[in-house]
Amino acid sequence: MQGHGPHHRTAAALSAALMLCVTAPAVAQQRDTVTGDRGGDMAVDLVVVRPLGIVATVIGTAGFVLALPFTLPSGSTEDTAREWIAAPFEYTFNRPLGEFDRCGADRHPCGR
Repeated sequence: MQGHGPHHRTAAALSAALMLCVTAPAVAQQRDTVTGDRGGDMAVDLVVVRPLGIVATVIGTAGFVLALPFTLPSGSTEDTAREWIAAPFEYTFNRPLGEFDRCGADRHPCGR
């Protein structure tokens, strides 16, 4: 079968991880806890969401570098860097454990 080798599965898994990281803040904003328990939210954040955030940051950085030939002439380099690198980085490393919608010491909405 073509297209179902280990590289295809890895790419599909990374794409799914990236989508989860992008959609997690929107889901979390709909209710106070994701799991129904604050401790459960912290565990899910540590074991699932943070590692996926690292993956999203790495993929975003690679995508940003690949997109440079297109973003430089169009003047969209800064916007691309903010969305593909800074936002996943902030969501992963600048957010209280178990909080899915607030980032930073001032607890501003993530991604803003």
